Amino acid sequence: MSEIPRTIEIAVEPKSKTDQPKLSAALDELEKADAALVRWIDRNHSQAFLTCLDHRHLTNTLHALRTRYSVNANFGTPQVAYREAIGRAADIDYTHKKQSVGAGQFARVKLRLEPLPAGSGFVFEDGIQRTPDYGGAVPLEFIPGVEKGIRSVAASGPFAGFPVIDFKAILLDGAYHDADSSTLTFEIAARAAFREAADRLGIMLLEPIMKIEVVSPEGHVGSVIGDLNSRRCVIHSQEMRGTDTVINASVPIANLFGFDDALSRNTQGRGSSAMWFDRYEPVRPRGGDPDNFPPAVGMRA
Repeated sequence: MSEIPRTIEIAVEPKSKTDQPKLSAALDELEKADAALVRWIDRNHSQAFLTCLDHRHLTNTLHALRTRYSVNANFGTPQVAYREAIGRAADIDYTHKKQSVGAGQFARVKLRLEPLPAGSGFVFEDGIQRTPDYGGAVPLEFIPGVEKGIRSVAASGPFAGFPVIDFKAILLDGAYHDADSSTLTFEIAARAAFREAADRLGIMLLEPIMKIEVVSPEGHVGSVIGDLNSRRCVIHSQEMRGTDTVINASVPIANLFGFDDALSRNTQGRGSSAMWFDRYEPVRPRGGDPDNFPPAVGMRA
């Protein structure tokens, strides 16, 4: 199942230790009431983040924290919630082996990782051949460890730390040791295999693309379109609705920061807009320079 597309995230922390319980309680209530809101902790367990559907969802969430719950908190700069995707299939054969005093650790996994169509989510397949007389190269009790290891890497992708979406992992083969293998050793092996395969997978950074409908009163359409064009916007159609012009377009959400304020200025407060998630697509470096990505494309903490 594919994830709910949440496109904006922001760091949040209490202003003091005494504010922590109030902030946690407020976030617990908001998460229970709003299934689209997600709170997560970075990989170093040092920073909390909120991930929202879009700018307006974020604005409403922060407004609720400040007014309804009177939370004393510091908020970071809103960032785009990018995603990562596998560009091409690759096989990886990895053995985890560790000797120590007493029991050792051993697990071998041979995996195939391959991209899936947009919206497919993550699919795990146990491809080990088994018969009534032969339990297979990897016993069934260790399979959950393989899947868990892959999911853990996918949750914080190998390229820039964003979740990897829409891919399939197939366990093709492996090996185990009667004394030194466990679900945990297979989880460790699967994690390491995924990371080692990253360079061969053609990992791409994906950005959320929003569909947007803008309503502009007569006489202001030129200014509105000029602003949209400056935001890497693709205009699909224009049509009249009474005396107003309705513009249908798609635009990367990274370029929509400040759009509502600009629309208000360009239409003297008479314009309006609606937006919703459309798709993810690969981030294109500016000017063809592979090191020149849009702002906020960087390693997660």
